[in-house]
Amino acid sequence: MARYILKRVVISVPVLLGVALVLFLLLNVVPGDPITIMMGEHIKPALVESFRARMHLDDPVLVRFVRYITGALRWDFGVSYKLEREVSDLIRESLPHTIKLTVCAALVSWLIGIPAGIVSAVRHNTLADRFFMGFSLLGISLPIFWAGLLMQYVFAFRLQWLPVTGYYSLRYYIMPALVLGWSSAGAIARLTRSNLLETMKHDYIRTARAKGLKETAVVTAHALKNAMLPVVTVMAIQVAGLLGGAVMTESIFGIPGLGRVAVNAIADRDMPLLQGTILFTTGIVIAGNLAADIICAFLDPRIRVE
Repeated sequence: MARYILKRVVISVPVLLGVALVLFLLLNVVPGDPITIMMGEHIKPALVESFRARMHLDDPVLVRFVRYITGALRWDFGVSYKLEREVSDLIRESLPHTIKLTVCAALVSWLIGIPAGIVSAVRHNTLADRFFMGFSLLGISLPIFWAGLLMQYVFAFRLQWLPVTGYYSLRYYIMPALVLGWSSAGAIARLTRSNLLETMKHDYIRTARAKGLKETAVVTAHALKNAMLPVVTVMAIQVAGLLGGAVMTESIFGIPGLGRVAVNAIADRDMPLLQGTILFTTGIVIAGNLAADIICAFLDPRIRVE
């Protein structure tokens, strides 16, 4: 098992380096002078060159990339051009808001998606199956920004049950979590249903029924355990993706998380801040995939044997 985990970690390292290289090259060809962004358009050319040399912006690309990677390994992503603060400090301040939103959205997706998928599989081709699958399909298909605006209109403006925007207490995260978790719940419900239906066709399920077990015991004790392996993988990857930054949700509901920080960095052409947030979220996604592989290896002995 240790060899399997080590192999997955080694595979993840070049992926992260490749993403960092592509990100660094793309952001360095984007139009816009960082000195002009920091000090205004009417600055003297001599002062521009002086600041460029002081910030090492005139160094070769390879030198700057190596400096950037070595700094990132020390949790040093540079200084924001616009805010003139350490990028690592800005990430540290915005990360708790994204974690709260991610945890709430993940709970919503799991508590809705898994039971809906089980009921749809057990009540296959019934009204309940069609209702839950239609609800999940609507969650997957409906754009997040439209679902957010719709819920704001219904629950905040018309019914006045929840606040429109903010991040001051857990109550402010209910509506964003519903918006963000609805899409994930739809994917989990459909995957749970399809895997459970496929598992119910196996011979050991017919054997369990022939022994006289109740249908509830057959589903929960025999079918569900094997059907949930791909679902667990998707759940871990979804959590990593949500933690990586729910850009639209955080922007709509005014939550100062990683996604909103990245959007502001794009608007301000703040390259160090944008590089830091994207590289950090990429690391989170890679770690989530690694965690999914390890969890599946623990749950399924066949993966460890292979």
